[in-house]
Amino acid sequence: MAVRGIRGAITVETDDPAEIHAATRELLQEIISKNEITADDIISIIFTVTADIRSAFPATAARAMGLNLVPLICTQEIPVPGALPLCIRVLMHVNTPKTQGEIAHRFLRAAAQLRPDLSETD
Repeated sequence: MAVRGIRGAITVETDDPAEIHAATRELLQEIISKNEITADDIISIIFTVTADIRSAFPATAARAMGLNLVPLICTQEIPVPGALPLCIRVLMHVNTPKTQGEIAHRFLRAAAQLRPDLSETD
């Protein structure tokens, strides 16, 4: 079994705690479902948010989903001029038998423009 990184991102309309938590849950559920993983497979999750997201931690949504034993951390994305606003990004490290090419990275909503090559709608 290998350790793999799974990338993903999603956007929100406003800096609202309920919206941030809902979007984070949507993104994590999509990654978990598409990659057929369980909480026990997850090694850690790194969340980044753009500077315009300040009202809630995405990790709080992950904890509410039952990922209580998974190490989680939130940090701020580099504020590059012109970057996609109101964006939550994730890097999930997992134990999986899947090859690198079999990993399903998920980029949802406006975040699909970040990696169109990885933004399949399957």
